[in-house]
Amino acid sequence: MFLFKVCSKYHLFEKIFILLRDIKVMKVLKEVLNEIKPDGGLEEVDLFLVKLNKLIKKSGIRAKAVVGGSISKDTFLKNDFDVDIFVKFDLKYSDDDLSKLLSKILKSLKVEKVHGSRDYYFYNDDFNYEIVPVLDIKKVGDAKNVTDMSPLHVKWVLKNSDAKLRDDIRLAKQFCKGIGVYGAESYIKGFSGHVLDILVIYYGGFLKLLKNSVKWVDKEIIDVNNYHKGKALVNMNKSKLVSPLIVVDPILPGRNAAAALGYGKFNIFKKKAGEFLKKKNKDFFVVKRFDVDSFDGFVLKINALKGKEDVVGGKILKVYNFIMWGLKEFKVSESGWNFEYIWFKVKKDRIPKEYERVGPPIRLKDDVFKFKKKHKKTYVKKGTVCVIIKRKYYIMGDMIEFLIKDKYVSERVKGIKCLKK
Repeated sequence: MFLFKVCSKYHLFEKIFILLRDIKVMKVLKEVLNEIKPDGGLEEVDLFLVKLNKLIKKSGIRAKAVVGGSISKDTFLKNDFDVDIFVKFDLKYSDDDLSKLLSKILKSLKVEKVHGSRDYYFYNDDFNYEIVPVLDIKKVGDAKNVTDMSPLHVKWVLKNSDAKLRDDIRLAKQFCKGIGVYGAESYIKGFSGHVLDILVIYYGGFLKLLKNSVKWVDKEIIDVNNYHKGKALVNMNKSKLVSPLIVVDPILPGRNAAAALGYGKFNIFKKKAGEFLKKKNKDFFVVKRFDVDSFDGFVLKINALKGKEDVVGGKILKVYNFIMWGLKEFKVSESGWNFEYIWFKVKKDRIPKEYERVGPPIRLKDDVFKFKKKHKKTYVKKGTVCVIIKRKYYIMGDMIEFLIKDKYVSERVKGIKCLKK
């Protein structure tokens, strides 16, 4: 009887603890949602849509412009000024170049062509509009390009979610932005909005997504409609299965919606999900801005090239990796980059002026001959031929100046200079 009473009290305390924990986390999520959920209309977008449809009518082309993406899904975040517009062309244009047709419609606007699987157009007027040509398909089989299915994704989200789930998608997006894993671009390799839509709907909410994500394993399968019946890794094209998370597209089951996700961002998401469930604070939803003045380390100022964000970001990433590789012997302890800066800290300000280069074993006579031909004053150590090499750059500042002047860097950024240390 005594043991029963003790156990009953223990379970009561456990229930109280869980209740208090849940109250705290719901309070945090409510505060975050109040900050990120739009509280007004999008009159400017509506006006632009009217203007665009007038241009379409004037052109005589059978098409219609509609809002797509997160606005049409009702998962739009406050202060997000990127808007997707789909110009849906009649199926009679199935064999035509839709990008050229759209170019004719937009000739009176100052648009910028963006290259993709099907070229689309960028236009800035209060908002950043991406105007995408698609076929007005009713079923997947009529699609000529993956972008044609984008409106079907919108319909799928609206059909499979309610207002609560759509708010949870907002929380998932902001969480990913806060921890730096949002975006499927090649220089990010993170979670796209489309993937987060599917994950939140699949698990039934943001918190359920986090709780399940900490248990994810490599090649975790998310198949909302159970299309592959547990055999996605066998059925799907191997080239689509390189990502750590396999998210079966509910509209096109042969497609892995998370194919662009990299292992780095996958592991960060899992780690941060676990940390949030323990700490339960708003910091995880706050986008971290790099503060040049407060950073106690080296900072390189970048003058980036102009162009599509994905391409420009990819080039800066290559520059960042090149510089980090060049500084590896100085023991980089912390580093990062954005479109304006590369920053890092090192454990050593200088390294030895000389280092030992180990060559081939002495039994490999041909290789030894080549090594000795290339280097003078070689010697044998533990059965291998070696040589002492004098470094040209062994002081940190000199190495940085050498690296940023390299042709590899100058071909990928317009300019770069060291601001500090």
